Amino acid sequence: MSSTDNGGFKPGFKRDDNNDMIPAGLIRAMFALVAVTLALVTYASVTGREKAAIPATAPIVEQWSIQMLGHDAQAVTVLRADGSVLADMDHGGFVTVIQNGLMTMRRRHGIDPTLPIDIIRFENGRLAAIDPLTDYRVELTVFGPENYAAFEAMLQKY
Repeated sequence: MSSTDNGGFKPGFKRDDNNDMIPAGLIRAMFALVAVTLALVTYASVTGREKAAIPATAPIVEQWSIQMLGHDAQAVTVLRADGSVLADMDHGGFVTVIQNGLMTMRRRHGIDPTLPIDIIRFENGRLAAIDPLTDYRVELTVFGPENYAAFEAMLQKY
């Protein structure tokens, strides 16, 4: 057999034995799901429906201003408002994830990614990273106790 011999195979949309790999009904259902989702999102956008996943407002108990400087895919340095080093992590974990998200949002808006971000503790116990320059907001308490503890331990040194 030569390298160009395909053994009689002819490309097509159906197999010769009419045994489709994915049932046509399932494909129609997938497209219907996409169409319904798009219709719901369009309706919510056009009518100005309020956002449903925003946490309840609460008074601010404490507020910190920090700078997060990313060095590579994992390393991050966190600075206090006065410029002194709060934390220098080779493997920042969740802190690096927050820094990467902030950097992406600020790049999208054409803002310097090294400018400070606010970490806010609310009266109801929530801890949030809120960027005063963009609409970037991360509720740190919803990502599990280990991730919340990473910021909590860092802020205790502030």
